[in-house]
Amino acid sequence: MSDLSSALPPRLRAIVAEFQAADRAEKLELLLEYSDRLPPLPDHLRNNRAAMEQVHECATPVYAAVESHDGRLTFHIDVPEESPTVRGYAALLCDGLEGATPEDVLAIPGDFFYAMGLHQVLSPQRLNGISYLLAYLKRLATRELAKRNG
Repeated sequence: MSDLSSALPPRLRAIVAEFQAADRAEKLELLLEYSDRLPPLPDHLRNNRAAMEQVHECATPVYAAVESHDGRLTFHIDVPEESPTVRGYAALLCDGLEGATPEDVLAIPGDFFYAMGLHQVLSPQRLNGISYLLAYLKRLATRELAKRNG
């Protein structure tokens, strides 16, 4: 995982290592535990859904937004509780990318979740959905980078 490790922000690297250490059953359990950790939306987003953008590529209704403070990003993602695996992945992205720079986010390989072993516990459709979620967060990071360099 050395090449992958260097491409991941430290917080996300630690999450990947946590999943790598888990067996197949534990991976799914861990993902479901993360679903309970998805932070609630801040009031300004919860009360103004128009400020968030839907990730249309996901079968589950997923909404995302990003905020930048001193060049560091905070992602906000909203996923229905009825979709715990997508919520779990969203939560680990929110946690793993907290404080990352746009460049950090853009450097993440789109298929890094294979190193976590998620392909062992998720259907191909779910894997597509979570890859779209990361791709969308990368688009948001690209916009933040453009604002900064604009």
